[in-house]
Amino acid sequence: MSNIRYTKDHEYIRLDGDVGTVGITDYAQHQLGDVVFVELPSVGDAIVAGKQAAVVESVKAASEVYAPVSGEIVEVNSAIEAEPAVVNEDPVGKGWFVKLKITNPDEFAKLMDEDAYKAFVASMS
Repeated sequence: MSNIRYTKDHEYIRLDGDVGTVGITDYAQHQLGDVVFVELPSVGDAIVAGKQAAVVESVKAASEVYAPVSGEIVEVNSAIEAEPAVVNEDPVGKGWFVKLKITNPDEFAKLMDEDAYKAFVASMS
């Protein structure tokens, strides 16, 4: 089983043990255009799958980043608050948003794997 999953809202979560790294996909950052502002939650915040985890603003639009799974924020990427363009440059690498300790592993299992996500994106064009 792959350790990375995707949502229909174009977030990804990469699992390492019981901690997931969450960000937006390359497709999402292309749709947004140049990211100019990121607002992140605080460490210790509890987030619920499908609810807002962060906010990203670009030259085109403001958008919410939704939590792919429920959990507690254990780390935020303050580097992208200081330099939001990193989200465009490396969305699935240095441009991650938050790390969270997941509370329900079943939520992760229900997300799309890479092949399903690629097919989902392809169906939108």
